Amino acid sequence: MKLLVNIKKLVNKMDKPLLIITIALFLFGLLNIVTASSREAVVQYGVSTYHYFFRQLIMLGIGTFLSYILLNLDTKLYKKIIPFVFVFILMLVLALFKFGEEINGAINWLPLPFIGSIQPSEFAKPIIIIYVSLLFEKYYRILKTENDIKKRYEKLGFILIVACIIPILTFIQKDLGSMMIMMLTFGIMFFVGPLKKIDKLRTVLLGIVVVTIAIMGLKIKQGYILSPAQMERFDYYNPCSKYETSGYQICNGFIAINDGSIFGLGIGKSKQKYSYIPHPHTDSVFAIIGEEYGLLRCSFIFLAFLYVLYRILRIASRATTIRGKYICLGIASYIFIHIFLNLGGLFGLIPLTGVPLPFLSYGGSYAISLMCSLAVVQRINIETKSEKIKINN
Repeated sequence: MKLLVNIKKLVNKMDKPLLIITIALFLFGLLNIVTASSREAVVQYGVSTYHYFFRQLIMLGIGTFLSYILLNLDTKLYKKIIPFVFVFILMLVLALFKFGEEINGAINWLPLPFIGSIQPSEFAKPIIIIYVSLLFEKYYRILKTENDIKKRYEKLGFILIVACIIPILTFIQKDLGSMMIMMLTFGIMFFVGPLKKIDKLRTVLLGIVVVTIAIMGLKIKQGYILSPAQMERFDYYNPCSKYETSGYQICNGFIAINDGSIFGLGIGKSKQKYSYIPHPHTDSVFAIIGEEYGLLRCSFIFLAFLYVLYRILRIASRATTIRGKYICLGIASYIFIHIFLNLGGLFGLIPLTGVPLPFLSYGGSYAISLMCSLAVVQRINIETKSEKIKINN
């Protein structure tokens, strides 16, 4: 009974439009995993049609449990908890060098007993966002106004280490997609963060120098910068002319979307999921959705994505704490970058990176990470409403 009362209180203070649209998207994604994965589950792995559906459902259940904990956890406590969580995630990422499984050329999976494999890099994304936001709040006055350059740069240097150490390790493990998402997310937070313009400029110039030296070092040491599998992803122009090599997955995605046309073939009637698109329920799930639902109905998915981002940014603009503002901005950036990289690669606008599409792709680690991120956003909204109630009283 107390649990239900607590849930009711939380829901009353949450952003209800964001809550409703995210639940709807998760449910829609869960149901589409059935149709997208059915052929692969039965023919390739000899399991039930609903195999991936139930596995994703379990992960969403875990995500719901963790989200409930986060909704009840005051963000003031993050400064005591997050550094330890960050170190733990860092240890998991380091463990990949010895125990990691290589999938599609990237060593980004850590096998665990009873659980299966997890991707530490997925959990690192929101942890980095929260930790950097806490540091922005802690060092706000120093970064914004401190005239002592040495002291200011010491704090800025620590923030850069926190933001870059896991992405660098992830890149070494050949997980280019996760590295790009982490760095792009931090890049957005960095440019909107509480830093002097001159510090931003100097940091960018320093970054260019460091990256140039790193590229030269990699070239000298191993003779190449990116692995052959990674380089192949950059050969994305006119993919259907390279159908038997690098363009296979993208071209079949084009075919699926083209076959779907305006109104779609109908739910469950996709043709491209029959061994044409590899793992159609993961990073190429939108091609199957486009084929079955058509462009007209898929436009509602785009609108839903935009609305989710709008609601998160709205919460950011109303946040009463510095950490709340930057956490929401970081999570909005994180979701947007995932959408952009996934759909941009699928539509042949950018190299295919293999990152999951928010809410719709199969993937336990990412689903849990995304649900927890949204729970943190809702917690910030709860605290904002509670603060306003105190002020009005």
